[in-house]
Amino acid sequence: MISAISRILVVDDEDDIREIVSASLEALGGHTVEPCESGNEAILKAAAFKPDIILLDVMMPGMDGPTTLGKLREIDGLQTTPVIFITAKAMPTEVDRYLSLGALGVITKPFNPMTICEEIEALWNAARP
Repeated sequence: MISAISRILVVDDEDDIREIVSASLEALGGHTVEPCESGNEAILKAAAFKPDIILLDVMMPGMDGPTTLGKLREIDGLQTTPVIFITAKAMPTEVDRYLSLGALGVITKPFNPMTICEEIEALWNAARP
């Protein structure tokens, strides 16, 4: 269980991924999840939801994850909200790019729904002093 994290914004254009991640985080981690199917939806919901952390898909139609992150950073209260990218594009140069954008880390698709809470916790804890 991720004790310091209770509210997680999950942004992914794939219904199955959103549902699996949300179900895992709620059932296994006891978290409150706000699923979003696009970057635009995330921008509309994020400020009111006040997430502790954001899980953000990289490749989405319309607005990709890195662009969405930039827009989220412009919203009051979200400038320092931790972000973890979820993507199948996880070559070392790509991961370096995501980290340079301020992400805590990357969870690679396909991921294990049974261990995603632990992966998030490990990235969260590694970023804490």
